[in-house]
Amino acid sequence: MEKHEIIIREAGEKDAEALLEIYAPYVKNTAITFEYEVPSVEEFAERIRHTRERYPYLAAEIDRKIVGYAYVSPFHDRKAYDWAVETSIYVERNRKGLGIGRKLYDVLEQVLAHQNILNLNACIAYPDPEDEYLTRDSVRFHEHLGYRLVGEFYQCGYKFHRWYNMVWMEKHIGRHQENQPEVIPFRKLPADVKKICGIQ
Repeated sequence: MEKHEIIIREAGEKDAEALLEIYAPYVKNTAITFEYEVPSVEEFAERIRHTRERYPYLAAEIDRKIVGYAYVSPFHDRKAYDWAVETSIYVERNRKGLGIGRKLYDVLEQVLAHQNILNLNACIAYPDPEDEYLTRDSVRFHEHLGYRLVGEFYQCGYKFHRWYNMVWMEKHIGRHQENQPEVIPFRKLPADVKKICGIQ
């Protein structure tokens, strides 16, 4: 496949339909997400709006077409968990292997580091054994990016009349200190910092 430049930009509510086109096949045809029903465009737009109140929501484009997206959400609501987030990423299924996921995560990590976030946590559906609905590719992808396995929950997700495990993987991107700087909301990061991180 011909190589094209991957552009990373902020995603907004106006992108909900395009992002949903990427996400919907994962809901309908895989156990990568444990969601059963494809959300409406309006609901998806609200999810984007809610995330952007505090965190980045990034889209990857090739030739002006959105081909993947990544965002984070709170690891837990309690104040003491402010420095930890849960990461999520989805790439158009016929565009895998082009480096889109890595570029999204590279930019995401740089932004989160500027926000003073330290811990990245990925909650990943895990098959035992692999089947037509779920492979271990996501675990392998996160391992290549420096995540480590920290926990596994057995037969906790039920989809397509099958039971799946779930694993947590973790990566630290900053130094844990006694007097830890507060987390900076994404919307308060200066435009030049976002540009330095690779957001165009």
